[in-house]
Parts: sequence; C-alpha cells; structure tokens
Amino acid sequence: MSSASLALAERSAPRYTSYPTAPHFSAEVGAETAARWLAELSPGANLSLYLHVPFCPAICTYCGCHTKALRQDAPLTSYKETLLREIELLAASTPARNVRSIHWGGGTPSMLGPSRFREVARVLSEHFRMDAAIEHAIELDPRLVDAALADALVESGVNRVSLGVQDFNPHVQKAAGREQPYEVVERCVALLRAAGLQAINFDLMYGLPEQSVEDVIRTAKLAAGLSPNRFAVFGYAHVPWFAVHQRLIDQAALAGANERLAQAEAVRETLEAAGYEAIGLDHFARPDDAMAVAARGGTLHRNFQGYTTDDADALLGLGVSSIGKLPQGYVGNIGDTGNWRRAVEAERLPVSRGLAFSGEDRARGAVIERLMCDFSVDFGRVAAAHGFAEDAFDAAVPRLETLLHDGLAELSGRRLAITRRGRPFARLAASAFDAYLEAKAARHSVAV
Repeated sequence: MSSASLALAERSAPRYTSYPTAPHFSAEVGAETAARWLAELSPGANLSLYLHVPFCPAICTYCGCHTKALRQDAPLTSYKETLLREIELLAASTPARNVRSIHWGGGTPSMLGPSRFREVARVLSEHFRMDAAIEHAIELDPRLVDAALADALVESGVNRVSLGVQDFNPHVQKAAGREQPYEVVERCVALLRAAGLQAINFDLMYGLPEQSVEDVIRTAKLAAGLSPNRFAVFGYAHVPWFAVHQRLIDQAALAGANERLAQAEAVRETLEAAGYEAIGLDHFARPDDAMAVAARGGTLHRNFQGYTTDDADALLGLGVSSIGKLPQGYVGNIGDTGNWRRAVEAERLPVSRGLAFSGEDRARGAVIERLMCDFSVDFGRVAAAHGFAEDAFDAAVPRLETLLHDGLAELSGRRLAITRRGRPFARLAASAFDAYLEAKAARHSVAV
C-alpha cells in the first residue's frame, strides 16, 4: 500500500448509515414537527419500526452503543410500560398502519424477558398491521439466550436474529471486556434453531485490542462452521470522547491502519472461501439470501441498522434515543430515560432533535447510498434526477484525487466506481459528496 493510501486509512469519516449524519441534527425539529410529518404519511405507506432497549447486564469495554448497565428488574417493567404508551401515541399520530419490518436493538433488547417481550409485540400487532412478508429481527447476546426466550421470540413473530459474537479468542475477549466462549455461541445457535429460528446473523469485529490477523481468521472459520445466513463485520470504532468506558482500553493494544486493513481483508477472504458473498462495505451473505439477491440487483439499502433489504416509505423509532426517517426528514427521540418517559406520559411525542431534508440533501444522500451499497454511481445522473444540473456535484472530484491517483477509485465522465482494492475506503469516497463535513466539525471513527 502506498503512503498516500495508508494516510487515507487513518482518516476519520462517518459510517453513512444516514445522510445528513446524526451529529448535524438539531432541536429545530421537535415533537410538533414530528407530529405534523407523521400525520402527512399516506394511509397506504409501508412502515419499518425500530425499538431501542438501552440496557445491558454489563457494559462491554469496546461498546459504542447508547446503553447502560442494569441489574434490577423494576426499571425494565417501567421501561416496558412507557414503551407501550409510546406505541399507542405513535399509532394515534399517523394514518399509516402497514408494517414491513421490525428491528429490536440496544443495548440488549432481550433483557425485557419473555413475558414483557410478548406483551410489547402483542401491543404492536394491535395498533399496526403486520405485512405477510414481514422481517421481524432482534439483536441478541448469546450469553443470555435460553429455551424460554427462544420460544417467546418465535411466538411473538421474530424470524431473524443477530448474535453479537465479535471474536472467539480468549485473550481478545478479555481485552475487549466480553468473555464469551465458543461453546456459548454454539449452544445459543442450537437453541434458536430448535425453536424454529433459522435466519441467523453473526456480528464479528476486527481492530479489537490485542487482536491479530490470525485471530480474525480463526474467529471467521469457527463462525462459518456454525453456518449463519449472514455476517456483519465491523471495524472497532475507538471513540472514547463519546463512549467513556472505552478509556479502559489500552490504545497501544489497538491495531494501526495497515493491520486493520489486513484484518478486514483476512476476514473477507475467509468468509468468501466459506461460500459467502461480500455485500457492501461490511456484510456477507449466502448467495440465496435476500440481501445477496438485493446486492446483485442494485436494490440494497442502508439505514441506521446498516445494510438492509428494507424499502419501507418511513422508519419509525420507538424508545430512548431511537432515530426515525420520514419522507420529510429525520427525527430523533430524547436520549435519557427520565425525560423520554415524562414526554410520553404528557402525551407528547418524545422527539428532541432532527433534520428537515432539503432537495440537495436528498440528492447527495442518494449518491452516498449508491456508493455505499453498489460501489459505483453516476452522480451527474442522480443530480439531474433530483432537479439539479448534471455538474452540481462536480466539486467532489478534487476531494477524490488521492483515491483516483492510487487506483482505489475510477472516474469516467461523472460515473465514479470504487475498485475492489478501494472498497475499504468507500466511506472516504462517500465523504467527498458530504456538504456538512466542513460546515460543522464532528468527530468520527477511522474510515477503515
């Protein structure tokens, strides 16, 4: 790798699960704006629901999620009760009812336990109409899965689960603050399949403290041996200014840019050798999986949960800190449990921030999404399709100079293509079209 490419790998960039990105949301969009936008949805609009449960039994040192440790039961019941009221409030705010996708995230959403989970799922089905082909997914900690939970998930309509695996090497697990032997994950997979849950995703990570290329290869081989349908492979994001517990990680134990690139490539090669297709920047799927089919057909999408086949008209967020996307813009819920609860109890949508889309936001967002999903885009054609001149985004070209010079991207007219070697740098290519990066500084994780 050239010194210029290595310097690129050390640069920071947003993950582009949204555009504009969350640091640019403001209080200018609040509960009243969100209520108006929800009311304007068509009764026939297709919805995706995201439910956030911000609790874990303990905080893993590497974690960058919006969550907190909880060892008592009462706060879970209280959270569930407020979540039920928020579902009713949200349903009363919009005429849209058809739900195509549900995703539970956290935290550890299964901490609600079987009975509370069933209740929330039941109330959702009472207020919204579940599409016959709905994808109902949940993120799970393998250490907390038992037969009773697996049965409750199936009974509640869950048909896809994502397991937080991260790494199978004991020394890496200890350094990352999440000790989880292979046998625990193996047992969890067996329980889920016995209950009827066949669509299983694994989350893996590279760039963790004390992790090597050999470690990620061993993890990927063991994980592939359990035959999940999909993988998401994320680079550890060291953001101690946001996740203060990450300060417990010895920064000297973290891989540099060259090593991170080698680890990411080693995982890719291992999973592809096991029969999985690379999807976008960091996902892998079996060739017959819906995500692989969407990637080949150019219909893959990207939202706050990462790569997705979800093409719903609106994403509605429920729970503390959740973010929704409506045709008019983004809306973000209050980030602390107390104020979120007080807003819901006052019969007010608990929205504290957001961003209204401009025409340019939509056009740039479309360019960035196609780059992140397809690794190529004709940005002149996209600009014209959104009512702008074909040269509207030509100012991005000088920002791509290093990528182009190093053979990491190619430009023909206004068609930008990221080469196979350049795929780890896709976030940097996307950032060339980000009009907000220089206007308002925000701190992000490294790009690779």
